[in-house]
Amino acid sequence: MTAIANRYEFVYLFDVTNGNPNGDPDAGNLPRLDPETNQGLVTDVCLKRKIRNYVSLEKEGEPGHGIYMQEKSVLNNQHKLAYEALDIEPVSKKLPKEEAKARELTAWMCKNFFDVRAFGAVMTTEINAGQVRGPIQMAFASSIDPVVPMEVSITRMAVTNERDLEKERTMGRKHIVPYGLYRAHGYISAKLAERTGFSEEDLELLWRALTNMFEHDRSAARGEMAARKLIVFKHEHPMGNAPAHKLFETVKVERVEGSDDTPARGFQDYRVTVDAESLPQGVSVEEKL
Repeated sequence: MTAIANRYEFVYLFDVTNGNPNGDPDAGNLPRLDPETNQGLVTDVCLKRKIRNYVSLEKEGEPGHGIYMQEKSVLNNQHKLAYEALDIEPVSKKLPKEEAKARELTAWMCKNFFDVRAFGAVMTTEINAGQVRGPIQMAFASSIDPVVPMEVSITRMAVTNERDLEKERTMGRKHIVPYGLYRAHGYISAKLAERTGFSEEDLELLWRALTNMFEHDRSAARGEMAARKLIVFKHEHPMGNAPAHKLFETVKVERVEGSDDTPARGFQDYRVTVDAESLPQGVSVEEKL
C-alpha cells in the first residue's frame, strides 16, 4: 500500500454528558482539569487508546491491523514475532549488527501493527525492534468552557461474602461532568508516513475511528459521549502549505444559547463555524462529521 502523499491537520470536537471523560488516577479519578482555568482536559493517550480499541474491533485480527499497545500485552513477545517471522536470532537489548536486518525488523512491526505505523513506538526493550516516529500526533483536548465536576454517592446492594449479608450496604462515590464540549487538534505528517507505510486506507480507518469510537466505548463511568465535529485540513504539498495554528484559528466555537456565565448543557448551546474563505492557497477543508 502506498503511503499518504498529503499533510493533514484536524480539529476534533466531542462532548460528555453526566460522565467522566478521562479520570486522573493521581486525584482519586476526578475528571482532569486545568487548575488555572477549570477547563476540562482529556489526554492524547486517552484518545489514542480509543482509536486503538476501535481499530481492533473493526479489523478483528485482520493481517496488518494488529494492535501493539494493548491491555495485558507483553511487548517483548510482540517484538519476538518480528524476529521469528524474519528468522533472526535476538540479542539482548541490541538490534542486529547488519543495518538491513535491523531496518527489516522495524519495517515488519510497522507493516503488522496499525498503531506502530500510525503513532510510532519505542521498541528498544530487552528484545529490541527499534524505534519508530509515527506520522500522527494528537494534542490534549480542552473543554470550550470551564467544567465543574460533581461527586455522586452510589450504593452497592449486593455483598461479596455470605457472612456480610446482614451488614449495611457499601457506599461509594463517582465523579461526573454534567456537560462538557471538548476540542482536540491532530497532525498527520506525509513525510513520516513514508517511513512507516501509513496509507490512504489507514487514513480512512482513522477517520472512521474518530467518528465512531465513542459508540463502542460505552460505560457507566463515561456516561454519554459523542463525536460532534471532525474538520480536516488537507495540504497540496507533502511538507504543507501553511502553519497548522493558522488553520486551527479558522475554526470558531461560540455559545449561542444562554450567556457566557451560564453553564452549557448540550451541543445545541454552541455554534461551530469554519472560515473557509481565509484559508491559505493550497489548503482545502472538509467536514467529515
